[in-house]
Order: sequence, then C-alpha cells, then structure tokens
Amino acid sequence: MRGSVLPSVQMKKSLAWRPQLMRDIMIMSKSRPRPALRRPTWIIALVSFICVFLILAYFYPPKNSAACYLFSSSGCSMFGRTPPGPARELTDDETASEVVVREILKTPPLQSKNPKIAFMFLTPGTLPFEELWENFFQGHEDKFTVYVHASKQKPVHVSRYFADRDIHSEQVVWGKFSMVEAEKRLLANALLDPDNQHFVLLSDSCIPLHNFDYVYNYLMYTNVSFIDCFVDPGPHGTGRYSEHMLPEVEKRDFRKGSQWFSMKRLHAIVMMADSLYYTKFKLYCRPNMDGRNCYSDEHYLPTFFNMKDPGGLANWSVTYVDWSEGKWHPRAFRTQDVTYDLLRNITSIAESTHITSEDKKQMLTTPCLWNGMKRPCFLFARKFYPETLGKLVQLFSNYTKV
Repeated sequence: MRGSVLPSVQMKKSLAWRPQLMRDIMIMSKSRPRPALRRPTWIIALVSFICVFLILAYFYPPKNSAACYLFSSSGCSMFGRTPPGPARELTDDETASEVVVREILKTPPLQSKNPKIAFMFLTPGTLPFEELWENFFQGHEDKFTVYVHASKQKPVHVSRYFADRDIHSEQVVWGKFSMVEAEKRLLANALLDPDNQHFVLLSDSCIPLHNFDYVYNYLMYTNVSFIDCFVDPGPHGTGRYSEHMLPEVEKRDFRKGSQWFSMKRLHAIVMMADSLYYTKFKLYCRPNMDGRNCYSDEHYLPTFFNMKDPGGLANWSVTYVDWSEGKWHPRAFRTQDVTYDLLRNITSIAESTHITSEDKKQMLTTPCLWNGMKRPCFLFARKFYPETLGKLVQLFSNYTKV
C-alpha cells in the first residue's frame, strides 16, 4: 500500500515528476498564445504553489487514509498497518488461576531457621541404593527429609534415613497421569514440613553425583526451580498437543521436559493450587489421545510453569539421563559401565542438551548458568541397575569430591 512507502522514496518520486510537470506546463503554455509579459509570471506562480503544497504535505502529514492515498508521507504508515487484534478474554477459571498464582509468587518465601531439602523417591518398591544414599546423607541430618512413594509393594528399608518415611501411595502406571498424581502426592506430604524449602524428585535408579554440601548449596542458594523445559516441534513434542486443551493451553505454549525436577517451595505451592491446567492435562494428554500418545509427566509441569513463571525456571533438570541410544527408554548402566571416569565425566558436563524429534533432528545446547555463572549441570544421575551398588559405594568418596 502506498501508505507504507518510506519517506525517502516518496521524496524521490515527488522530485522525479516535477520536471515532467514543468515541461507539460510549458507545452500547454505554447499551445495558447498569451501576452509575453504574463507567461513567465503564470508559470512561476503555479510552480511555486505546487512546491509549497508538497513541502507542507510532507512536513504536516494528512490525518486520514484518503489523503494519504494521494499524498504519501512518513506519518501515513499507520494507515497501512493492520491494528493488533484484541487479547483473548480469559475464562472465569483462567482468571481465578491467574489471581491465585500471582498472589503466591509475589508472597515472600517462608523464612526457616533450619531450611531443608526434601528428597522425594518415586519407586515401585524397595530402593536398591539406600546404602549409597546413606553415605550421602550421613552427618547432615538436620538439612534434609526423605519421602518414599512405593507404588507396587511396601519397600524393605536398610537405611535409618528411609525407615518410616513411606507416604500413602497409589498404583503408578508408566506413561499415564497416575505418574503426575504421585508427584503431587509426594509434594503435598513434603510441604507439611515448613522447613522444607526445596523439593527433589528422584527414582529408584537415581544416584548422587556430588557430596551433600555441594548439592545443598547448589539448590538452596539460587532462586529458580530446575524444571526441564524446551520446544520440540516434532511428533514427540508439539505433535502430542491436542486442541481439546483450548482455550487455556495453546499450541504455541506446549512444552516438553524430563519429569525429574527440583523445585523451590513457592513453585511447589503453585502446583498444589493448580486445578485448571492439571485437569486439562489429565483429560487430554494421555496415551492414545486422538490417535497420539501424550505423556503428562513430560509436558504438564514444563508447559504450566513456562506459562505462569518462565523467569523462575532454569530450563534444565539437575538429574542426568543418557538418551544417546535413541530408544523409548534411556540407557541403563551396568556394573561394567561404572567407572571413576564415567562418573567424573557426567559431573563435569556444563551444557544442557535437548534433541528434537523431527526427521532432521536438531540438537539444542545451552550453558548451565547458576546465578549467572557457568556451572556443572547435574547433581544426580539415572538409570543404574541395582547390581552397580557395590561399585558405586566403593567409588563414592572419590567421584563426589568437588
């Protein structure tokens, strides 16, 4: 449209047709005999009038689109633009959710004289690495609490730190929403202790990569939650989205990430308060939904917190998982795989890597910034077979040295 032409181009065009106009005027003047004395005066007056008119039109642009069509200027650009559409009106449930989340996030964190980390274990039964975790916890009894959600059978505990720490548990089926329900159940129990300020979700195959002091300082002295979150435009990312989630969850907001989070207290309370998005994912992100398999434990928290508090996320998980084999499940480490070099290599990784699921897979790599400084990404790792316990206990004091 003419209203979008730049001022410099407009001036060039106006200057370009002035000589032609003058020639036309001269030709017209020759075709009619006029007194010799009046001809130069007439021409000069007309040209002067046109020049003055054009200058005024340039410096004092017209205020309506019709005039702009005839006399383009820099002030006319607004007429060539489509005005932005009005923001979508929130539903009543969205408005209520927005108010609750906003109020929670702006509330000063509960100050504790003895801040602790809640270690929440999601397991089908007995935890095979309790002996290793005991080595990790020993000597720091006043800085942590343990919670165990055993979904299939009552676990047998060999460590005093895990004894009597089982919570009420329900069956958990891989890939189904019961996984998210178990996570929420663990958080709810851990929030009952006001001293718990950070909440770490771990599996039965997880091991610590650093000593307790390192982990405690890493989690407690930063103001973000380590929730994995990225955009995967492929079939195993955005391809799992269902339009049934509209209007609250739009496709552009859909995110993916590892379920193994580490979350600050305010975010844990926000998750407890959410029912709107929780219900959306429970109903519409599940296996065989619209012919696609959607797994809520990989999408609910990344999507929800990216929508509600994106600046409060680190966007990576502090739990290392090896997806290099490209299978449905990550690589699992056996005894022969466990070496000092393997563990030290994992602890030295300082970049978070995500691989998208398109045919032409993209590798997305970002540095792990802790309070603005590049630091190792991972505090824990999985998956390790129970058979690796002896070797891990033997190597623990060496590979956990800072």
